[in-house]
Amino acid sequence: MTTIFAPSTGAPPAAIAIVRISGPDAFAAARALAGPLAPPREARVRTLRDPASGDHLDRGLVLVFPGPATATGEDLVELHIHGGRAVVAAIETALAKLPGLRRAEPGEFTRRALTNGRIDLAEAEGLGDLLSAETELQRRAAMVMADGVLSRQIGGWRNALIGLAARIEASLDFADEADVPQALLDDVRDRAGAIAGEMRSVLAAPSVERLRDGIRVVLAGPPNSGKSTLLNALARREAAIVSPIAGTTRDRIEVTVARDGIPFVLTDTAGLRDSPEDAIERIGIARADQAIAEADLVLWLGDRPPPAEGILRLHARCDLPERCEPAPGAIAVSAEWPESVEALWNVITNRARALIPKPGDLALNRRQASHCADALAALDDAAAADELIVADALRRANVALARITGDIGIEAMLDALFGKFCIGK
Repeated sequence: MTTIFAPSTGAPPAAIAIVRISGPDAFAAARALAGPLAPPREARVRTLRDPASGDHLDRGLVLVFPGPATATGEDLVELHIHGGRAVVAAIETALAKLPGLRRAEPGEFTRRALTNGRIDLAEAEGLGDLLSAETELQRRAAMVMADGVLSRQIGGWRNALIGLAARIEASLDFADEADVPQALLDDVRDRAGAIAGEMRSVLAAPSVERLRDGIRVVLAGPPNSGKSTLLNALARREAAIVSPIAGTTRDRIEVTVARDGIPFVLTDTAGLRDSPEDAIERIGIARADQAIAEADLVLWLGDRPPPAEGILRLHARCDLPERCEPAPGAIAVSAEWPESVEALWNVITNRARALIPKPGDLALNRRQASHCADALAALDDAAAADELIVADALRRANVALARITGDIGIEAMLDALFGKFCIGK
């Protein structure tokens, strides 16, 4: 395996930069640049020189970490250097000249950690979410995964299922001497059913996608009902064009907003009306209908009742004298009254909290939920009377759970996963 290197800190310039080197030639590369190395995990100040020319590159700290007890499971070196662009570039250029070394690909350090058993796939996905977290709730949900909470839960289920399968297999081995005891089958089914109940609870919880991608809030209603004005008030910036001309908004306008640690995607849509003559307006209305269908929450600004149940009805522009009486059940709001916008935000965030994972809860992504659902379906088959079917159901459930943590069947998705990581992680 080749030895890789890359900066693991942010883009220069910065006060300090850390260049990581991982692989079988990591220590040799460090000696080539810094001379004699300090004992493992002890920082030493060293002068770093270009091995080819002997030019003085920088003066910094060098730390060495022998594998396998490292972040990657390999020999690992950290060079703590000054964070100027020229310094980092000179160190990288010198390393690239050494035999057996190359620059790391995005996520390659973490991928080696996975390959070498330092983390599993669920933890790697949690780490990826942690790197992209922009709100406090996203950070908390990602930490649960990165810390291995899901991995430990999956491990517990798998160990229990393996134990149940072993009991069935042992009975089948002696099936020619006596029938498999009914009491044993009943006990295995009961225990499998208890595990299935735990899986149902996890699957019923909100997924991580809404927390990661944002709660989709769509503003809908007829033309000139105040959608764009309200979008700007909610976003606190001029994101959409406001005009008294009907049909100004032709396409969806999306604005990302974080509120109380919850990410939202606010969407302004074309005004809805029957039989528009303009072909472009018809396309806009079709896209508005699609946005409404995909929304987590719809804010309806029309005076007529909302087109479906569960839509939040607003009485917009309530500051105007002719609109001082809201319809029953409608929330009065005006962009001219900041307190009404704040009250609307409180309603939106309260509804959003029911759609996102609670801090500390397990929140599966789509891939994990799909495999967990497969495991649950297999355990439902374990209620069959035939012991052979029960044994096969336990095996299939165990295989499905193993795919969550990456013990089997992961190669096809690794490139896509780690391609989203930054270089140096």
